[in-house]
Amino acid sequence: MHLTLISFFKKTVPGHIFRGKRRLVKPVSRRAMDTLRREYEREEQVMLLLRHPYLTVEESYGHVKHLQKSEVKIMNWNDAATLKKMKPHVTWEDRLNHLRVKESWD
Repeated sequence: MHLTLISFFKKTVPGHIFRGKRRLVKPVSRRAMDTLRREYEREEQVMLLLRHPYLTVEESYGHVKHLQKSEVKIMNWNDAATLKKMKPHVTWEDRLNHLRVKESWD
């Protein structure tokens, strides 16, 4: 009975606690500020690494050229036997061409 009386007279927020006009707003703690500061510092370190890459543009140019993997793949795609296996390119005009019965507005 005493617990019921305590919960009955307790002043709370109507509806959902963390939404709406009369919501409960958590006070900002030192722990939350430290966590946010660490996240910002980590993001800044990542952005620094992205701004200054390990290799320069001159160093990274042609460093895989001796492998020639992409050129071999392109040569295989251009092969006539491979092109026969692939489906032909289809445009929207080809797909919707059956809708053109008569064009009286032209």
